[in-house]
Amino acid sequence: MSSNKDYYEILGVEHDADARTIKRAFLKKARELHPDVNKAPDAEARFKEVNEAYTILSDETKRANYDRYGTPDGPSGFGSDYVDMSDIFNGFGMDDIFSSFFGGQGRGGQARREQRSRGRDMGITLHITLEEAAKGCTKTISYERLAPCDDCNGTGAAEGGKTTTCPKCHGTGHVTTVQRTILGQMQSTTVCPECGGTGQVIDHPCETCSGQGRTPSHESVKIEIPAGIHAGQTVTIKDKGEAGLRGAPGGNLVVSIDIEDNERFQRQGDDLYCTEDVDAISAMLGCTMEIGGILPDEKVEVEVPSGCQYGQQIRIPRCGMPRQGSQARGSLVVVVRVTVPDDLTEDDEEALRGILERRQAKSAKADAKERAHESHKAKEGHRKHPFGRR
Repeated sequence: MSSNKDYYEILGVEHDADARTIKRAFLKKARELHPDVNKAPDAEARFKEVNEAYTILSDETKRANYDRYGTPDGPSGFGSDYVDMSDIFNGFGMDDIFSSFFGGQGRGGQARREQRSRGRDMGITLHITLEEAAKGCTKTISYERLAPCDDCNGTGAAEGGKTTTCPKCHGTGHVTTVQRTILGQMQSTTVCPECGGTGQVIDHPCETCSGQGRTPSHESVKIEIPAGIHAGQTVTIKDKGEAGLRGAPGGNLVVSIDIEDNERFQRQGDDLYCTEDVDAISAMLGCTMEIGGILPDEKVEVEVPSGCQYGQQIRIPRCGMPRQGSQARGSLVVVVRVTVPDDLTEDDEEALRGILERRQAKSAKADAKERAHESHKAKEGHRKHPFGRR
C-alpha cells in the first residue's frame, strides 16, 4: 500500500476521529463511489482508494503504525501473529461485500431481491508453520465482512422506528398469485416485493445500513490454534461470518489450517522424521548426540548404536508432534546419513591404516583357510571315486 497518501483526507475525517466516525465516513463515500451505483469512469479507482483508506484506519495496528511511521506496516512489518486476509478472503473482498450489501438494500429499507435472514458462513485458509502447529498459537486475522450495524444495533430501524408484520404477505415472506390462461388457472409463489422475503417492514429504516441491520466492516478476530493440529482441520469461530439480516443469527468464520513444509522435519501422523549426519567412525563405534526438537528450546538425545548403517532409523518415543487434546506425543524418527570425516589428523590416519592392515591380514588369512578347506574336500572326493561317478 502507498505510504504517501493522506488516508484521513481521503475519508474526510480528522486525525483524532473515532472508529464509528471513520466507519460512517467510509460508508457514505463508498455508497457514492461503488461501481454498482456510480458509472463515472474514475468511480472504481476512487472506490478502491476509499477502501484502502478504511482498511488502514479501521485497523488499530495499521492505524497506529501509519500515524507514527507513515506506513501501515510500521518500521519492520507486523508480527508473526498478525495475518491480513483482506485481499485473499476466498473472494470476500470489500468490493464483493459491498455488491452483496447493495443487492440487499432499496428505497425505504425494502429489499430488491430475496434475502437470506441468517448470515452466510465465511471460510479462509490460514497458513502456519510446523512449529506453530506443534506448540499451538494465537493468530489475529484482519478481514472484511458484513457486520451488525453500530447505529441501530443490528435491528435495521432508526431511532423511534418500528418493525411490523408485512401487510402484503402477512409475515410469510412470499405472495401467491393466480392467473387465468387458456390452459386454466396458473398459480405461482414469489418473494414478497414489500419486505423482500423477511416478513417484516420498518417504518423508519436506519440510514447507515438502509434497514438491513448490517454494514460492510473491516474487523479483526483472534483465532486459537490448538497444539498438535493437522493440516486440513478447521477452527470455527461462531457468529464471526456474515451478520444476519436485521438481527438474525450470523454465520460462522471457518478457518481451514494449512501447515507449511518444514526444512528439517517431515510429519507422518504424529511422528516426525528428520535426517542427521553421523560420521563413519561414530557410526562404527556408536555415540550419543544432541539435536534440536520441534518445540521451542527442546533438546533431544539420540543414541546411535555401534555398527549403525546408512539409512538406519532411530526412534525416540514422545519427542514427535503433540497429540491434539492430549499430553501424549508421537515419536521422533532420526534417519542416519553416514558421512566420511574430512578432518582426520596424521595420527588418526596412521591408526586407521593399522586397523585396515590388520583387517586385510585377517581377511587374507580367512581366504587362505577357505581355499585350503575347498582343496581338501576336492582331494577326498577324488580318493573315494578315482574313476568318477557311474
